[in-house]
Amino acid sequence: MKLRLIPVALLSVVALALTGCSASSATDESLSSVLDSGTLTIGTEGTYRPFSFHEGGSGELTGYDVEVARAVAAELGVDAVFEETQWDAIFAGLTAGRWDTIANQVSITPERVGSHEFSTPYTYSTGVIVVPADNTSITSFASLKGLTTAQSLTSNWNTLATESGATVEAVEGWAQSVTLVEQGRVDATVNDKLTFLDYQKSTGADNLKIAAETTERSESAFAFAKDGTALAEAVSDALATLTADGTLAELSDKYFGADVSQ
Repeated sequence: MKLRLIPVALLSVVALALTGCSASSATDESLSSVLDSGTLTIGTEGTYRPFSFHEGGSGELTGYDVEVARAVAAELGVDAVFEETQWDAIFAGLTAGRWDTIANQVSITPERVGSHEFSTPYTYSTGVIVVPADNTSITSFASLKGLTTAQSLTSNWNTLATESGATVEAVEGWAQSVTLVEQGRVDATVNDKLTFLDYQKSTGADNLKIAAETTERSESAFAFAKDGTALAEAVSDALATLTADGTLAELSDKYFGADVSQ
């Protein structure tokens, strides 16, 4: 049986054609589309104080994440356009291409990394024990054994308090838990450091302090669709510039009274 030979020249043409198709299908246009349109469309809740909210409930959209996103857009040379949505729909909107990124204190988790791209973090936080300012007996999570903390039963902070040996008094959220600590009705509460810093910054309360922090930190960043590597890298570069020139530290201090950006 004879083998039919295909001319080398024809093989070259086919190879080039296939290469072109492959390169075209793999092209990442996430950054170029933003630069061409002149806008960076950002998904956010708009109801998540102090990160993304309307001052007074109906004022201009503002917040730490909102201001960071505007600064990033300025570094890219484009306008920031915000699309507000509920948290439950925010990732679906990103996947559907309704916005280019999410700025809403999105924590980087192994599950999310598997399905999305992320910028470098712009917020770092820890879990903290909040106690009255004059408390000297609670110095670590081990100190909570046998004591009472106020926690929302559905939060991961409840798990941490329970695992530390505390007896938990159930509350609906931070507002109730911190009130119980201030009134001396519980010994402490465990929560996110950013929540405490925001409370302290907004109320001027000096009757509370952080007694201990977790060694592990959570990291929050801009989230992108899985094919948005180019845009994610450009936003990371912008964040590096905003770190170097002090912008992120300034915004952190504005909202938290501390630098939570590194």
